[in-house]
Amino acid sequence: MTVAAPLTDLLHRYPELRVCAEQISRADTALRTCFAAQGKLLLCGNGGSAADCEHIAAELLKGFMSKRPLSAGDRQRLPAGIGERLQGGLPAIPLCGFPGFGTAFLNDVDPQLIYAQLTWVLGRPGDVLLALSTSGTSPNVCRAVETARACGLVTIGLTGRTGGDLTRLTDICINVPADETYRIQEYHLPIYHCLCRSLEQAFFPSPSHGV
Repeated sequence: MTVAAPLTDLLHRYPELRVCAEQISRADTALRTCFAAQGKLLLCGNGGSAADCEHIAAELLKGFMSKRPLSAGDRQRLPAGIGERLQGGLPAIPLCGFPGFGTAFLNDVDPQLIYAQLTWVLGRPGDVLLALSTSGTSPNVCRAVETARACGLVTIGLTGRTGGDLTRLTDICINVPADETYRIQEYHLPIYHCLCRSLEQAFFPSPSHGV
């Protein structure tokens, strides 16, 4: 199964995002390859983009459009009453979710390298870093991308029309057709929902999925 159905639906609702269609499809392929190889997704961003990182991780770590019940074998491995209620998920880590580490590193080392440090420690070759920045120039996000590439991660940028530094730093950069921060963020949400929907269809197929 490909990203075709979710992407077709996305472009029907947001025809102006046709300019991003190829990059969205490439990002979907990269994420599928990562998860199929037992890799994980790291996410980073600031402010509203940090909230988006948490949102994306939430859609991947549990059911999004389906309940993702565990297989019979997995349920049998777990204590009674647990396996029936847990859901399948894909490993996604929002790097903004380490407040204790973040405040210590900001105070003791360098605030611009907070995400780079986490990427260095948590990232492994074949993993993916999804970097969100409406300007594409956030220093801590860009340093994380540079570190990710040095560590053998695939890097995906989600940014605005010009893309700033992320356009040249990332392997795949999704540049939405907007310039104002709030409008860029408004486009980011349906794009990452499209990706999450496609990934769920690929790894947790269910008859409930529709266009």
